Amino acid sequence: MNIFLYFCRKINPENLMIQFKLQVFHACAENLSFTKASEKLFITQPAVTKNIKELETRMGIKLFERSKSGISLTQAGIVLLKYTEKVLEIKKKSDYEISLLRESFAGNLKLGASTTIGQYILPAVLARFNRQFPDIELSLLNKNTQEIEQDVIHKEIDLGIIEGSSKRKELKYSPFMKDEIVAVVHKSNELCKKDCLTPEELKHIPLVLREIGSGSLEVIADSLFAHGIKLKNLNIKMHLGSTESIKNYLANSDCMSFVSVHAVNREIINGEFKIIAIENLRITRRFHFIYLQGTPDGFVQKFMAFVNNTQ
Repeated sequence: MNIFLYFCRKINPENLMIQFKLQVFHACAENLSFTKASEKLFITQPAVTKNIKELETRMGIKLFERSKSGISLTQAGIVLLKYTEKVLEIKKKSDYEISLLRESFAGNLKLGASTTIGQYILPAVLARFNRQFPDIELSLLNKNTQEIEQDVIHKEIDLGIIEGSSKRKELKYSPFMKDEIVAVVHKSNELCKKDCLTPEELKHIPLVLREIGSGSLEVIADSLFAHGIKLKNLNIKMHLGSTESIKNYLANSDCMSFVSVHAVNREIINGEFKIIAIENLRITRRFHFIYLQGTPDGFVQKFMAFVNNTQ
């Protein structure tokens, strides 16, 4: 018997409980962890285990192999995962098209943003979007650029917004907005007495920068390299995983850093930080939407259009 027909007979797509069990199965299969699936779905781990066991009983076949080291998909599980992804994708598209007919958009949109965007730019955008489309459930994941790209590729999120300039062939990159990265010091730093540094002076200034894999660090490195400066030639004291941690570090050290102007706008206005110009160096970039190659789904299109029309 065709395995897909077998599964169709076993699973009634009109049964909402089965639909939920498929969502639980999908989360377990994608993460190969009942614990991670429970965290992703906001249900208890026993509830995950119960749903998987009931699904296996209903289908009369094991979907996961259990061992001390974790779980893995059986051959039946691999087949079901392939078709479950198609079922969930069809459901999402049908939800959007029905929303169009009802003229009342309802559904969910999973977003991922690199740290600077997620902390300093998107919250206000999400609030405006939620006011206009209150029935679209939004979730936002903050990671660095490389991790967001991976999450889009693995379909963990629907849409990413990143600050890097890398180009993955599996992804489509669409411009979002412009940004400038500036050199800043805390008001307690002796460098506050200066307004400008030469590239040669920059090599001797103690720096704290974002972590490897950060889109910000990638842009900084590319811009400096274009002016004959390599990261290894700089006096880098530390790499930190967020702009907030960098700002706190600057307030307690004699270091300088390069950060998005959006991240320090308030502190610059309040006089807590000062921008130091670097002679003949201006670091600009574009933030990008990223999604899988092809036509993005309805809610992704709706969100991108909203953002572009309200900037």
